[in-house]
Amino acid sequence: MSQPRPVVVLVTTASAEEAETIAKAVVGERLAACANLVPGVRSIFFWEGGLQDEAETLLILKSREDRFPELEARVRSLHSYTVPEIIALPLSAGHRPYLDWLDETVPPKGGDPSDQE
Repeated sequence: MSQPRPVVVLVTTASAEEAETIAKAVVGERLAACANLVPGVRSIFFWEGGLQDEAETLLILKSREDRFPELEARVRSLHSYTVPEIIALPLSAGHRPYLDWLDETVPPKGGDPSDQE
């Protein structure tokens, strides 16, 4: 059985506070190994019949492909947007010790996080 691929998940949020709430939840629940909050993002997009120009915070999450459905559901449950951006990008390569840490930090579905510490 092949090992699940690591993914980087991008989520835009309405505020730094919302990004922090989501980050602490998904990292604390071991759905993501790490979260980076990037304030000051400006997003221009088409929504509800018009061009929108909004200040947002970008949340960058590192996780595993096999945990994405749970991660997505948890982000959606905490997010203020009707249709939040939640996209996963597979990693094709990376620093092996970092990828090993990520894999150890985010247990497989049904895995016991305490077994990983």
